[in-house]
Amino acid sequence: MDAAEPAELCFPQLFNSSCRKPPAPPSTATAVLVHVLLSFASVLTAVLNMLVIISISHFRQLHTSTNLLLLSLAVSDFLVGLLLMPVEILSSDTCWLLGDATCALYYIVGFIITSSSVGSVVLISIDRYLAVCDPLHYPNRVTLNRTKVCICLCWVCSSIYNATLILRNFLRQSDSHGACRGECVVILSNATVTVDFVVNFSAPITVIIILYLRVFAVAVSQARAVRSHVAAHQRSLAVKKSELKAAKTLGVVVVVFLICLCPYYAPTFMGQGVEESPSTSPFVLWLAYLNSCLNPLIYTMFYPWFRKSIKVIVTLQILKPNSYHAKIM
Repeated sequence: MDAAEPAELCFPQLFNSSCRKPPAPPSTATAVLVHVLLSFASVLTAVLNMLVIISISHFRQLHTSTNLLLLSLAVSDFLVGLLLMPVEILSSDTCWLLGDATCALYYIVGFIITSSSVGSVVLISIDRYLAVCDPLHYPNRVTLNRTKVCICLCWVCSSIYNATLILRNFLRQSDSHGACRGECVVILSNATVTVDFVVNFSAPITVIIILYLRVFAVAVSQARAVRSHVAAHQRSLAVKKSELKAAKTLGVVVVVFLICLCPYYAPTFMGQGVEESPSTSPFVLWLAYLNSCLNPLIYTMFYPWFRKSIKVIVTLQILKPNSYHAKIM
């Protein structure tokens, strides 16, 4: 039995510090089907969000403030499908062979993507709030340049936050917890978990809910006004129908976002760290990841311009000269 034990280690030459290899997954039809589905979800997430990125970036008619925010969200969702999902699939069945530095980098990139995604959803909520609740001043307040600055600040602040708080905590505590070689885990202090919960979840979610409750109230009020046949001069001050439709569509994105992300942060309510909590099952983690695949599917259902742009891209009409002037909306 002792002679066979080194074969169960990730690094047999490091007997005292090596982790044991994870148990081999059962070679059943169910296990194979799960791996195929997860791999398909990863590819689908990357491809669909790449289509969103190409559509908004290429077609000039789609260069609006709201679509730039969707572009920022699509970039983070694309990185989830391209980086986080494949690594999660591979690391679930094998030892981590890329070293501690790469492990730390993987977690930092993951946190940056998550934070930027949350920030993009907050910006989308603010955009819809201003468009619906203050339509007269919206064109002057929300410009393309200001939107670009906000998006850049979102990504920069997310990077700085994770690099200074989470990475420093990871490097300081990795050796003190006796971690073995061959696994990639992050151990966060209670203070770090609390700060992360407030910054990445409770505070943004509170802002999103408050803003969308206000948007919903304005939409209901306008619907009642239309039914009561308001005067013509009052109709001129009403919110554009297209703005309300966009608010409803993006409201679906926000609701799906909350449904997918809430279970991931649920252990924090019980005083446990998200990553080190035994209740954070693979299902909960993949539910948070699958939100990145659902967003472009929502665009497909509710945005005719996205369906039309996909057709132009797939049929290679996008390669024609001056295709960026095509009428998509």
